[in-house]
Amino acid sequence: MLLPLLRLTRPANLITAVADVLAGMAIAGYLTLETATFEPLGWLCLSTIGLYGGGVVFNDVFDAELDAVERPERSIPSGQVSVWQASILGGVLFLIGILAAWMVSPLSGQLAIAITLASLIYDRFGKHHPVAGPLNMGLCRGLNLLLGISILPEQVEPWAWVAVVPIIYISAITMISRGEVHGGNPRTLRLAGLLYGVVIACIAAIAQQRQQLGTAFPFLLILGYFIFPPLWRAVREPVGRNIGMAVKSGVISLIVMNAAWVAAFASFPLALLVVCLLPLSRLLAKVFAVT
Repeated sequence: MLLPLLRLTRPANLITAVADVLAGMAIAGYLTLETATFEPLGWLCLSTIGLYGGGVVFNDVFDAELDAVERPERSIPSGQVSVWQASILGGVLFLIGILAAWMVSPLSGQLAIAITLASLIYDRFGKHHPVAGPLNMGLCRGLNLLLGISILPEQVEPWAWVAVVPIIYISAITMISRGEVHGGNPRTLRLAGLLYGVVIACIAAIAQQRQQLGTAFPFLLILGYFIFPPLWRAVREPVGRNIGMAVKSGVISLIVMNAAWVAAFASFPLALLVVCLLPLSRLLAKVFAVT
């Protein structure tokens, strides 16, 4: 029973959510504070694991009937986990995420509630809309970045606008993923590639403004190396297998994108520590589904 329940949470993706929060902490300036402690860092990492896990569990709950046709091997349609059991798991994870965030500050708790609502709206309604769906999914990640920034609540307002960058990135991945089962549209895939380019350009511009472009550039280069070749293969042959690989690469590469944020706002060594999450996420992606 434990393994099927664990599959519902997409363990490889949970690591990328932790990287979001670490990037937010770097943007807030917390990682370079001499007075920084591990306690709020730990609470927010636990929070994002609960929130992301709850979101993907409810994704499978709401998709149970569709998955019975398109992905019968998943935990719910295969009969290993009931819809009721999965719903309890998702609810408990959301509760853990909200309570852990509230241990840091009321603002963190409010952001956790906003992430919960945005996730449920996407799972139940948003994913079915070609424009609102990708934006809704991106909003979840944007709020997750703000969750990390909220480790210093006074920094959320001045840096709230940076949430637009993960919104764009995740919107691109969501656009790509729509063709994962039945094949995709090359025009949509090219648009997603353009959005990827916008994301890299935005982070580079911010790093340049902070005189940290040289520090962030290696991570942006690695990000491009990971996301563009699989996407180009999907453009040339937009079948489900290639699109699935492009989606997987995009999701796992969130860790590298977050490392670029850390390099731009903190330091190269701290960014390397974030990149160290990548092998763990890739290993888990070989065992558990990413999408």
